Formats: sequence, structure tokens, C-alpha cells
Amino acid sequence: MAIPRFWREIPSRYNLIGTECGNCGKRYFPPRIICPQCHRKSFGKMKNVRFTGSGEIVTYSVIHNAPKAFEMQVPYIIAIIEFEEGVRATGQIIDCEVEDVKIGMKVSPAFRKIGEDGKSGVIYYGYKFKPA
Repeated sequence: MAIPRFWREIPSRYNLIGTECGNCGKRYFPPRIICPQCHRKSFGKMKNVRFTGSGEIVTYSVIHNAPKAFEMQVPYIIAIIEFEEGVRATGQIIDCEVEDVKIGMKVSPAFRKIGEDGKSGVIYYGYKFKPA
């Protein structure tokens, strides 16, 4: 990832920012510029919303065969989380054993290291989820 892109993405990396349609009130994560519900009627009416990230696991999967950058974390859990605000996000479940994860389990966000950018060595962080 290039350095300018890294700095440009900081607000969304360190905050759970989504959008809310000023026309119909529907919320989205990640942010959108046009509401899929209202289409063009909502253009320019989308406002940023900061979500708490607290919610519950809707479904999850245990990863046993990971991509190269995540080989050391196997097995790890990827889940779809429904936030208290009603939107859903995909994230890794941390600080918990695989056998302890359950659908309906309450979780809260945790900002952790996601990875490093090759030669430049820039460490970047993002959201993961831990049991609440």
C-alpha cells in the first residue's frame, strides 16, 4: 500500500464509519455515496455515522487453510457481526478459543495490527472483534 493511500484511509481504519441516508434513514457499512434503496434521490444526502461496533455474531467460519500473510494465525475465526445500530460487518474474532465462539455471542470492537506493508514496513491497524 502506498503511503498517501495509507494516510487517506486512516479515518475508516481507526473508526467504524458508515453512512446514513438523509432520505430514507437506512444505514450502511462500509460507507456509500448513494443509497441503494433510494438511488439517485439520496445523492448528496448521505451523512457519515460512527458506529460503536458492539453487536453479536450472526454467522462465522473457522479458517484452517489461510492465505500466506495469515498462516501463523491458523486456526482463526471470521464472522459476520450485526452491530447494535443494525448494520453488518465482517471481521476476525480474537481473544477467544475456536470452540467458545457461538452464533448470538456478544462482541465489541478491538483495534489491532492487521499487517505490514512490504518494503516500506508501514504497520497498519484495523478493527477486529473480541467477546464482550
